[in-house]
Amino acid sequence: MNKIFDFKNQLKILPEKPGVYLMKNALGEVIYVGKAKVLKNRVRQYFQSSKNHSEKVRAMVKNISEFEYIVTDSEMEALILECNLIKKYSPRYNILLKDDKFYPFIKITVNEDFPKVFITRKYAKDGNKYFGPYTNVGAVHETINLIKKIFPIRTCKKSIVDCGEPTRPCLNYHIKRCNAPCAGHISMNEYRNMINEVMDLLSGKDRSIVSKLKSEMETVSSNLEFEKAALLRDKIMAIDNIVEKQKIFKSQEGDEDFINLYKDEKDCCVQVFFLRDGKVTGREHFIIENSTYQEDSSILSQFMISFYGGTPKVPKNIYLPQTEDSEVLEEFLMIKRGSRVSVKVPVKGNKKDMLELVKSNAKVTLEQFKDKILRDKEINRFCLEEIKELLELHEMPIRIEAYDISNIQGVDSVGSMIVFEDGKAKNNDYRRFSIKSVKNGNEYDSMREILERRFLHGLDEIKQIQDRNLKFSNGKFSNFPDLIMMDGGKGQVNIAKDVLNKLDIQIPVCGLVKDNYHATRGIIYNNEEIIINRSSNLMQLIRRIQDEVHRFAITYHRTLRDKKTLHSILEDIPNVGQKRRRSLLIKFGSIENIKKATFTELLDTESIDNKTANSILAYFKKHEQNT
Repeated sequence: MNKIFDFKNQLKILPEKPGVYLMKNALGEVIYVGKAKVLKNRVRQYFQSSKNHSEKVRAMVKNISEFEYIVTDSEMEALILECNLIKKYSPRYNILLKDDKFYPFIKITVNEDFPKVFITRKYAKDGNKYFGPYTNVGAVHETINLIKKIFPIRTCKKSIVDCGEPTRPCLNYHIKRCNAPCAGHISMNEYRNMINEVMDLLSGKDRSIVSKLKSEMETVSSNLEFEKAALLRDKIMAIDNIVEKQKIFKSQEGDEDFINLYKDEKDCCVQVFFLRDGKVTGREHFIIENSTYQEDSSILSQFMISFYGGTPKVPKNIYLPQTEDSEVLEEFLMIKRGSRVSVKVPVKGNKKDMLELVKSNAKVTLEQFKDKILRDKEINRFCLEEIKELLELHEMPIRIEAYDISNIQGVDSVGSMIVFEDGKAKNNDYRRFSIKSVKNGNEYDSMREILERRFLHGLDEIKQIQDRNLKFSNGKFSNFPDLIMMDGGKGQVNIAKDVLNKLDIQIPVCGLVKDNYHATRGIIYNNEEIIINRSSNLMQLIRRIQDEVHRFAITYHRTLRDKKTLHSILEDIPNVGQKRRRSLLIKFGSIENIKKATFTELLDTESIDNKTANSILAYFKKHEQNT
């Protein structure tokens, strides 16, 4: 039996130093990560009178069975450590941003003699020019297409050097979409002037470009060159189209973000407006559920840590309606940006007005989110009732688990478990299994293994909960499903039933029946096939479950395969042992990223010293020459 945590003694010996604390439940899982200027004062507050605690804090404290802490040298270090630990553990009571996408930038390769302009999701401090980030991918593609229509810039991947050997121009030159620098039809200075105009346009300096084009249009019109005049007119209209998309607010203070929130009786929406080079380039919102009892300033601080801890570019100025940690946040953001960042609370003027606009957008977004949730909930409830009737179940199947096996030619088998609750994916409960006992790639044996492991883990957790007389559970496997849905037919259903019977667990199991074109046409349950209308909401729910379990299994398989390939290549590099391979895997994730890494970036990697960084660079340089 585990030793009981001595709260009284542990609270007494808390240090009066900055640091990070981790709250854990009865199963040892981290349920909350927080930072403190003084650990002794902050942690003790949780276990004092609860009358001043929010509902969320009271619920969390009931689940705390132990805590641990890490002392840091400064509040700034605590902030960074808190951010990293939240990403690592995804604690239940922390603010977690589900939106983890990489926003697109427009990149101009100014380091080249004849720069290219294209969209990228990778921002790097490589001396090139980046514009963004943009949140509307469609608008970015439209902008790029309009830029190419206005400016005949090159799109090829050729390495073109000024005064280099001219080559034959491609089709783009003949259709007037490129000035063919490869063939020497435009000088580097002329091409550079055109690139400067592109950068001016993306920077909001559109008036000078339009003025220049209008002057040219008048000149050619007076010379009766109406075809050229029409082309110039189209360019002016295209520029107006680009500029119009950015018109909401103008500023002369460089890159800025405006962040505000709106809360209803339960949830919160945080909205961010991105201003880049003086114009609004996009916006993004984040719904934070069950957060209304948290202070606004606390939500905003945690949001900024999570958001800017993962974004590749931090603006010069960030505007908030209020803040409690501005100095610490500025220090944290300065490290991310590499230069000073100002976190400001405007009290009047257009900055204040912009924050009010952001808040009103947050309100509309949250209301739309709630409306959609209610509509989806109603549809999902109807679908679950329909499943209950079709399968003649005693209760509506609130929690559904689905399983899948993925392998390539019988090797590297992996299994996955996904969970839907109330008809929605519950990502936090997804689980992955690397097949251990099956060597021949047999899918039935692999499925048997992951089901046995899943439910044996669950039974073990339930026993621990009962032994400790707990009234709640946050275990990874102790929450059993109301229905198991197997992607396969009778074979996989029988495997699942056999496993459950041996473990004396009563859970209904159904399988999916496919037609000759491998499209799902119905459910098999108790050896009977039930045909479902392919256009019905129920079939759409089944397909969502089916697609999700496939995606999750294939993604896991691909990740393991890529890591194996990456690991094998890294083994060939001198001075790179197991610990350093792991550090490189964590930081860069792929061979391509390590190849592109600079000496400084390699040195910033844990356990990589000067000798190792040089060894890595030398290895890839030699490897590139040999290929």
